[in-house]
Amino acid sequence: MAVSFSNEALASDGAADSSEPVQLYTAGTEAPWGSEAPAATELTAGFEKRFPGGTMIQVELRRPADPFSLTVLFGPSGSGKSTTLRCLAGLEKPERGIIRFGDEIWSDAARGIFLPPQRRRIGYLFQDYALFPHLRVAQNIGYGLGQVAPPERRQRIEEIVALLGLTGLDDRYPRQLSGGQQQRVALARALVCQPRLLLLDEPLSALDAPTREHLRRQLRRWLVELRMSTILVTHDPIEALALGDHVVVFEAGRVRQSGSVQQVFSAPVDLAAARIVGVDTIERGSIVQVAGGLATVQVGPQQLVALAPPRCSGRLDGDVYVCIRAEDVVLEKKGANLPQSSVRNHLLGHIQSLDREGPMVRVDLDCGFPLKALLTNQAQQNMELRERDEIVALVNASAIHLITGDGSR
Repeated sequence: MAVSFSNEALASDGAADSSEPVQLYTAGTEAPWGSEAPAATELTAGFEKRFPGGTMIQVELRRPADPFSLTVLFGPSGSGKSTTLRCLAGLEKPERGIIRFGDEIWSDAARGIFLPPQRRRIGYLFQDYALFPHLRVAQNIGYGLGQVAPPERRQRIEEIVALLGLTGLDDRYPRQLSGGQQQRVALARALVCQPRLLLLDEPLSALDAPTREHLRRQLRRWLVELRMSTILVTHDPIEALALGDHVVVFEAGRVRQSGSVQQVFSAPVDLAAARIVGVDTIERGSIVQVAGGLATVQVGPQQLVALAPPRCSGRLDGDVYVCIRAEDVVLEKKGANLPQSSVRNHLLGHIQSLDREGPMVRVDLDCGFPLKALLTNQAQQNMELRERDEIVALVNASAIHLITGDGSR
């Protein structure tokens, strides 16, 4: 059986155009939904893809070998994320390197091996969903199940329609659906053939903010329920944090860092990775002392206490970059009775500006060095914060990440 995704319309309702759309999944007889956990299989990829004009994408990727995992390819637009996904799908052909899924070699440039998309048994969701405009919802979802017997075909469509909350929409056309409903139909079409691996290219980017927030919460629940290992492309840090187990950070066609969501976002390996994952405060400093696993760092006129970098002991005279996320900064009005706590850094400063960001307020502080904080609108109102107010910023030592040397790897 095969599930097909193409931007090309069919010639007439129910009849295929002469140009056959890309086949993205083929398989034999699969077990029903949830009948057994899929075997752990590892995807490894090390390849190069060059484009006219000299642009080079160089990828080293290893997907965690879990029955379910969601790996996020994260980075700014044009950094190589979608090209990587297309190479994994077989929609682009690398000039060098190998892509392997378990014991299968999908691509090996040196040996002339290149499995077409239909033999990789994957599901692929395009950014624009690529729904056939003249086919109804049920026809769009079941398009790739042409080889399946009608009873099983109906059962699969009914199951995925119920799971994704599309009940009652079977007879509608794509133009009669909201953006969120179209996204779910496209996802249903990618899932109905039970692929071994699901590839999602910016699946929520075309949606309005409320719909995107709602479906972000739903998407991971659906994938966990289906035990569907997934690789997802996004440039949205909230999406990466909410959905991902494993994150691969891209910049200028190369992988800068990979690891767990917590590791990558809280401990970037260099300045480029820190800026890409959205660290709000990045300031140059120097370590003046290391003792008991803690480093004392001079930043302008201030001394901060942070967790010492690995393998550091004694006194250091090296430069570092101090990284602090805005959400890790707690603010208190000067003169307030501060409760006893283990927070080591109490920084007196002034508010430079307050900028609303939806339900949050971003606060720019001058604490002898620029420092950013993030708090709720309600907290800002309760504290009656205004520009030029004196404020105390509390930062835990564990919330300060130090990048040693010149900030590069």
